[in-house]
Amino acid sequence: MALQTKVTRNSGARLFLQSVIGRSYPRVIGTQRDLSWLFFDIFLPFLTMVGYVYIYRALKAPEEYIGFVVLGSAMTAYWINILWSMSSQLYWEKETGNLALYVMSPTPLMAILFGMASGGLFSTTIRALVILVVGNLLFQVSYTITSFWALFLVFVLTMVALYGMGMMLSSLFLLFNREAWHSANLLQAPVMLFSGFYFPVSAFNFWVAAAASIVPLTLGMDAIRQLVFPSTALLGFLSVKLELIILAILSVLFLAAAFLTLRRMERLAIKHGKITDRLD
Repeated sequence: MALQTKVTRNSGARLFLQSVIGRSYPRVIGTQRDLSWLFFDIFLPFLTMVGYVYIYRALKAPEEYIGFVVLGSAMTAYWINILWSMSSQLYWEKETGNLALYVMSPTPLMAILFGMASGGLFSTTIRALVILVVGNLLFQVSYTITSFWALFLVFVLTMVALYGMGMMLSSLFLLFNREAWHSANLLQAPVMLFSGFYFPVSAFNFWVAAAASIVPLTLGMDAIRQLVFPSTALLGFLSVKLELIILAILSVLFLAAAFLTLRRMERLAIKHGKITDRLD
């Protein structure tokens, strides 16, 4: 008598969660298999940090500016991760032949990108912490946290909005086709400038700073600096409360935009059997 095996197919929230865990696993484990990436992702931002620190010290700037640079260098790791491991990811998956498997699989692309985001957030946070700890030890930066829970909330909302933006850009970069590489290069340096990675964004006029705030890191770093360097709160662009509200709005908008663009991309892929830079 033949044995009958009952096959259970997961769906809904369970399938979504399993896809997130399965896709985040390579991001967490993969960083341990190629340690050269750890060196470049930590050492190169560290060199930039040291350069800005000595510029500020040569100009006899307040010591809080040294802290601005250390924090900005740590947050650089997240922006680089968004550009090269999120925004450009679906394009690279297409080049390696994995994208077709993602589209045909029963799990939504949103779950796959959530897995990439969660795994990337974990590994990037480790790199950011290393930069932060080494910078603090080397330059003796002192912090005065006015509200731990506000600081935690700012960080969480910044990451949600930022990785939501990365998921949205991943589908747009895919439609750009070969221009994805150039788009990532184009966005790297200007965003680091206008988002105020190494100086208060309030140094710009209001409208330039407001335009730069479309990138969640701009408001996130500004709020974090106000919370850990209360003596420089007057250098903040907006109040922490208002920046929290805007970050919450950006989180919802970017996640909704990511969902809609990914759904449209899936439909185009199913309808045309391919994804190119021009689809009618």
